[in-house]
Amino acid sequence: MTLLLQLFWTFLQIGLFTFGGGLSMIALIQGEVVTTHGWLSLQEFTDILAISQMTPGPIGINTATFVGYTAMVNAGYAPWLGVVGAFFSSFAAILLPFVLMLLVTRFLLKHQSNPLVDGLFRVLRVAVVGLVAAAALTLMTSDTFGFPGLNRRFCVSLAIFAAVFVGSVRFKLGPILLLLASGAVGLVVYSI
Repeated sequence: MTLLLQLFWTFLQIGLFTFGGGLSMIALIQGEVVTTHGWLSLQEFTDILAISQMTPGPIGINTATFVGYTAMVNAGYAPWLGVVGAFFSSFAAILLPFVLMLLVTRFLLKHQSNPLVDGLFRVLRVAVVGLVAAAALTLMTSDTFGFPGLNRRFCVSLAIFAAVFVGSVRFKLGPILLLLASGAVGLVVYSI
C-alpha cells in the first residue's frame, strides 16, 4: 500500500506546481512516473496520454487517473486496487489546486488593482508558455514518431503532424475534425 501513498504524494506535488492547466502537467507527470519512479514505460505513458486526450474531461486529471490505475496494476495489485490508485492520483492532483484557487481568488478580489499582482501574472504567462512547450517537446520521441530517417513510420508521423499543424494554425480547423482525420489516415496507412 506504500504505492498508494507514493501516488498520492507525487500527484499532490504535481498539482501544487502546475500552472497553466493540464497540458503543462504532462512533462511533470512523465518525469515522475516514467523517469523518477519507473511505474510506467514511455510507451505506456504515450498510450495513456493518447487515451487521456480522447476521453472527456481535463487532460491532466484524465492522465492522473489512468496513471494511478496502470501503476497499481503494473505493480501486481488487483484491478480493483487499480481503481483505488486512480482515485488517489486524481484526488491528489486536484486537492491543492482547489484549495489554492479558493485562497487566491479571495486575495485577487481584494488586490486586483495592485501593480505587484499584475507583474506576477505577466511572469506566470511566460512560465505557462514554457511548460506547454516542454509538454510538446516531451512527446516528440522515437516511440511517438518512429526513428528519425527515411522510414515509413517516421515520414507518415511527420506528414500527419505537419498537416494537423497547418490545419490548426492556417485553416483554424477544430480539434475534433483534426483528430478524426488523423485517426482515419493512421488507420489506412498503418493497416496496409
